[in-house]
Amino acid sequence: MGEEHVAVLYGGRSLERDVSLLTGQRVSRALQSGGYRVSEIDVDESLVRRLAELRPDVAFIALHGKGGEDGTVQELLEILDIPYIGSGVRASIQAMDKVLTKHILEAEGIPTPPFHAFSDAAFRELGAKDTLEIIARELGLPIVVKPAAQGSALGINFAAEARDLPRAMVSALSFDRKVLLEKHVVGRELAISLLERPGEGLQILPVVEATPKSHYAFYDFESRYTPGETDFTAPADLDAETASRVEDVARRTFEVLGCEGFGRVDVILDEEGTPWVLELNTIPGLTETSLMPLAAEAAGLSFEELVEAVTRTAFLAGARHRHGRRA
Repeated sequence: MGEEHVAVLYGGRSLERDVSLLTGQRVSRALQSGGYRVSEIDVDESLVRRLAELRPDVAFIALHGKGGEDGTVQELLEILDIPYIGSGVRASIQAMDKVLTKHILEAEGIPTPPFHAFSDAAFRELGAKDTLEIIARELGLPIVVKPAAQGSALGINFAAEARDLPRAMVSALSFDRKVLLEKHVVGRELAISLLERPGEGLQILPVVEATPKSHYAFYDFESRYTPGETDFTAPADLDAETASRVEDVARRTFEVLGCEGFGRVDVILDEEGTPWVLELNTIPGLTETSLMPLAAEAAGLSFEELVEAVTRTAFLAGARHRHGRRA
C-alpha cells in the first residue's frame, strides 16, 4: 500500500467549492497518515494535463456538486484510464439529477415524495406558472422547491402558501435550469451510508439521524456545516423492523441507480414508518460535520479507516473497468 499514489481532486468551481476544500484537505491528511503518496489537485482547466503528467494509481474524487458528482470528471478519468472512487458515469448522472432519480425510484416502486418538475424554458416559453395553483392543491402545502442538480441543500425553499411558489421557483432557478416541486413529508431526517468493502460486499453503516436546532426549518446548508447547529444520533433510535425497512430502501436505491463504491441515501421517515427517499449522494461530504464519518464512527471505523476503505473501492472499480466500461 505504501507506494500507491493517490490524486485527491477537490475544490473546483461549483457552489460547493468550500465544502469540497474541507473534504479534500481532510481526506488528504488521512491518506498521508495511511502511507499513501498523495498529490492534491485543486481542480481547474489544467486537470487533464496534470493527471496525465502525474499518472496516479487512483483518483480520490472529493468534488461536490456540478463537475464532480454528475459524471463529468468520471468521464475524463475513464478516458485517461485512471481508476477512481465511487460510482461510474451513468450512475453519477442519474443520482445528481434529483428529478431523474425520482422517476427511477417511482418506476421501481421505491417510496419518494410526490413531485412535479419544470425547466426554466417551461416558465419562459410555455406558461408553466399557470399550473402552480393546481400543483399546490395536488401536492398540498407547504411544498419543497429544489434545484434539480445541487447538493448541500443549496437553493432549497419552502412555499407555505400557493402565492409563495413563484418566489421559491425564481430562487431555485437561480441555482439550476431545472427545478423540483416536492410534497413536504413531515418526519425524521435519516442518512444511510453504504460502503463496498473487499470480500464483504455492500455494507450498510449505522443510520444517522439529524435533528436541526429549533431555529432551523430543516437540515439546510447552515445546519449541515455549522458545528453545533444540528444534533446527530448515531445509530438512530429505530426498532429492528423499522431499521430493516430503512436499510432495505437505501440498498435498493443504491442498486437501482447503478451506484458503486460508496454513497449516502437521505430519507424522511414519516409517522407511519414509511421511509421516503429524497436523494442519493454519490460523493458524500467527509468534513468534520458530515454524516458518513459519523456513521463510520458508530460502526467502529476511524476516519482514516473510512478513507482507506473508500480508497480501496477505486481499486475494485479499476479491476471492473479493465473488463469493460463502468456503468
